[in-house]
Amino acid sequence: MKTALLLIVAGLLASCAPSTPETRIAANPAKYEKLSSKHQQLVRQGKIDTGMPSDAVALAWGSPSRRYEGGDGNTNTSRWDYAGSRPVYTTGWYGGYGYGRYGRYGRHGCYGYAVAPEVVFVPYRKASVWFRNDRVSKWERVR
Repeated sequence: MKTALLLIVAGLLASCAPSTPETRIAANPAKYEKLSSKHQQLVRQGKIDTGMPSDAVALAWGSPSRRYEGGDGNTNTSRWDYAGSRPVYTTGWYGGYGYGRYGRYGRHGCYGYAVAPEVVFVPYRKASVWFRNDRVSKWERVR
């Protein structure tokens, strides 16, 4: 029983491990070996450059949060967006009537107000990569 519990906990912890270029290369060695030596070096550093294939970008930066497909004349285009989130600290206001121990509004009424800290995570676009015919044409990221 203890062994099973330890395996479950180890599996959960492993699934929460951050994805790095090294872990993505280890999971996809065939894709990595197909890259030029210049692109292999950039991928290992977690960097991208124009002319890279989409497989190299996926190894360097991971899977995008959102993908867009399009066209420009006879050329296939796409854009990959990578999302991040920032904590925003605020103060929340809570209160009013509610359900108490003895039913609706409680025995003597469940009434009160409180001010409490609150954290909200606000998403933002931290990077975008544009492709023309499956090659990076341009990219940008937040500093």
